[in-house]
Amino acid sequence: MSRLIQDGKLRRVVVTGIGLVTPFGIGREAAWDGAISGRSTSATITSFDSSECETHFACEVPGFEPTDFVERRAARRMDRFSQLAVAASRLALDDSGVEGTAARDRIGVMIGSGIGGIETFYQQVVVCRDRGADRVSPLFIPMIIANMAGAQASMDLGFQGPLSCATTACASANHAIGDAFDQIRLGRADVMFAGGAEAAVTYVGIVGFNAMKALSTRNDDPGTASRPFDIGRDGFVMGEAGAVLVLEEKERAEARGADIVCEIVGYGLSGDAHHITEPDPTGAGPANAMLMALADADLEPSDIDYINAHGTSTPVGDPSEIRVIRRAFGDELAARTMVSSTKSMHGHCLGAAGALEGALTALSIKHGIVPPTINLSELDPDCAGVDHVINEARTATVDAALSNVFGFGGHNATLAFQRAGVR
Repeated sequence: MSRLIQDGKLRRVVVTGIGLVTPFGIGREAAWDGAISGRSTSATITSFDSSECETHFACEVPGFEPTDFVERRAARRMDRFSQLAVAASRLALDDSGVEGTAARDRIGVMIGSGIGGIETFYQQVVVCRDRGADRVSPLFIPMIIANMAGAQASMDLGFQGPLSCATTACASANHAIGDAFDQIRLGRADVMFAGGAEAAVTYVGIVGFNAMKALSTRNDDPGTASRPFDIGRDGFVMGEAGAVLVLEEKERAEARGADIVCEIVGYGLSGDAHHITEPDPTGAGPANAMLMALADADLEPSDIDYINAHGTSTPVGDPSEIRVIRRAFGDELAARTMVSSTKSMHGHCLGAAGALEGALTALSIKHGIVPPTINLSELDPDCAGVDHVINEARTATVDAALSNVFGFGGHNATLAFQRAGVR
């Protein structure tokens, strides 16, 4: 029988490493400590002059120096989103202990990005306009295309297994992780580095989302601006991050004595076929993604202890997601299911959001602590109907959890995680 199947079943997959470069700080522990402490990372933008923007704040990665991870020459050939991806991949490699345990062509990389090199694009357009076409960098295109996050990480680490990139707006990282999960289940790889990277806290990024009226403009109090499910929310807060999970075939991980964070057990994806930015008010598409992930995992809604919500802090999106959860789970069960949005603390990291939130979901299972939705001072009645984890982390056994992301264009993706050894 082909190695694609073991005993007539798909191979099982576990998480054995996490690399995070986030607004909480650099490294797995910094992100986890920030999340369970309920710390907002939203503050006045430091990377550019935002005085002409409606929004003057964001969730930036503090203290990130790309040359801490790659040589200066290599760093100069990457946009910031690729630098974040490479740094997160190196951290994930160190965290996993997988170095040298598998052939290079059995380790792959799938890192998604919703936008790619937006800052490089803007800078080079200005060069072309002001200095002429012959002054545009020959690295312009290789620096902006979204696949370069994964490509640069693959080249940096020397991995020659499956290599791909999902570019599905906010759903990019969940699609990357889900697709990487499938590569291992089907036997095309033994280890996958999967996640997302985004660096859109830029002048063009902020003014673009301001033009859509998507960002909060709570400039007088940025620390409370990201407030999912709160009646006073007025838009999301932009974040940036590189986040990578190491996925590994379960039996080989156990055989090498890996520190297993949790098992990834299901993946669901669907489309709204409704609108370029607004969610389908029926909630059918996202609910189908959640139910598909559960079916893939051989789990029932009653098995789920926690949902890390997409929860962006937008007037339309938040109540829509609660309707989705209630549709998928039923009102009685939804009311007993813990829900939180960690975007309240680290902002919306766009194409990297699912990877950062997936990592925090995995760690909530590992440690038995659910991170909160902060800044939730008055629950919007339209967002009622679930067990919101409000303002403070909650100690609780989490045997199984879902992580939702829903992207512009109607891209929906849900990942299902389970505590190692449950079954």
